[in-house]
Amino acid sequence: MPNAAVPLEISVQEAQRLAADPRVALVDVREPDERARCSIAGSLHIPMRQIPEQIASLPKDRHLLIYCHHGGRSLRVTQFLRANGFSNVTNVAGGIDAWAEQIEPGMARY
Repeated sequence: MPNAAVPLEISVQEAQRLAADPRVALVDVREPDERARCSIAGSLHIPMRQIPEQIASLPKDRHLLIYCHHGGRSLRVTQFLRANGFSNVTNVAGGIDAWAEQIEPGMARY
């Protein structure tokens, strides 16, 4: 059951603030070609299609912030992980596109 104190979705500003905490992990679920264009420094990379087979490698003791390009795929991954025993997982609304626009304006966009 998801932790009621952990929101389903947060803004990129909140994600940036939380990501400074070592108990938090940013997880990029985009495809490798997307990640080659731009990425958030220090984030883990597990493409969405690999999440089911990689689920055991995800840390359950960290707050996972899931992101993709615009937030749709990452929301589905967030819901999947919550349904599979991860109570401390949150989607980053707007994905890396919002991050590039609002947090790192010099980041490449696509």
